[in-house]
Amino acid sequence: MRAETRRQLKQDRFSRTTLQVAEQTVHWTVEHQGKLIFGAIVLVVAILAALGSWYYLEKQNEKASADFGKAVQVLDTPVRPAGMPAQPDQPSFASLSERAAEAHKQFQAVSDKYPHTRASDFSHYFLGTTAASVGDNATAERELKTVAAYHNEDLSSLAKLALASVYRNSNRTKDATDLYKQLTDKPTRTVSKASAEMALAETYQAAGMTADAKKLYEQIQKESPTGPAAQLAAGKLQELK
Repeated sequence: MRAETRRQLKQDRFSRTTLQVAEQTVHWTVEHQGKLIFGAIVLVVAILAALGSWYYLEKQNEKASADFGKAVQVLDTPVRPAGMPAQPDQPSFASLSERAAEAHKQFQAVSDKYPHTRASDFSHYFLGTTAASVGDNATAERELKTVAAYHNEDLSSLAKLALASVYRNSNRTKDATDLYKQLTDKPTRTVSKASAEMALAETYQAAGMTADAKKLYEQIQKESPTGPAAQLAAGKLQELK
């Protein structure tokens, strides 16, 4: 329904533009009628071409979104307990790695088939996270770096957070902390300052940088004493004692 409404609005804008152009040509005299007819034909062809291109892109976005939704559903498919056989009427996977591999394949298909769509942008993010899930850090880094460079700050910050996790798990502590600091300095709707600070503090703790971790946990408690991050920080401080 929303897609149909957007389509109607865009078609209305096309109609208004066409009418404005037509009104501007009313004052032409009879001797210009030949040129006017030719110009009108050119105008109609241009409008039809533009409308056709827009319609094609809209259809591509719709198809891409549908395929993207199916790929996301794969990530929600349950993983069977060890030793449990698959049930024909209940989709499931034998392991997290198997599920990630199947989702990766489907996100890759969306990216390849619909390269200039919003769904493709989000697919690259999931290509990175699913690659990380199966231990393919090289692919994960490549895909997440691509998304981290997007102008969409909300998606970009998610990619940076995931990329920092890849670095952290690869013992690239400095690369990880640099990204977490970027996210701390410039939080977004998808990655809050507290989330970035907690991830940074946990990275310090995992790397044996106890003093830095303790200082940051205490800072988190002061900045948001009643928030969930403060409670997590309190638990982490207990671990450091």
